[in-house]
Amino acid sequence: VQLQASGGGLVQAGESLRLSCAASGSIFSVGTSGWYRQAPGKQRELVAAIISSGMTEYVDSVKGRFTISRDNAKNTVYLQMNSLKPEDTSVYYCRYGDCETGMDSWGKGTLVTVSS
Repeated sequence: VQLQASGGGLVQAGESLRLSCAASGSIFSVGTSGWYRQAPGKQRELVAAIISSGMTEYVDSVKGRFTISRDNAKNTVYLQMNSLKPEDTSVYYCRYGDCETGMDSWGKGTLVTVSS
């Protein structure tokens, strides 16, 4: 399956962005989808994840500001990012995995830049 991430851009601190991750197939109703980010010189980190049941998890630094969701009909996972901070500046990647099938797919990154 191919994943296509989009929605990045340049915003000022306090503003919002919504990232989208579109899949080439109907997969998001099963497995786990996640958004990761990697800033220059830092390791890639998991930002948010959503499992097949709809349960979500977030890294502490984005709790209360970011929301991950999915639209199974559109085969798309979203990351709504509010109250953005300069430290959120990173390349954001979407990922999908299914332990039962062994599928593990990454989308190309989309750059989010937050100016102070």
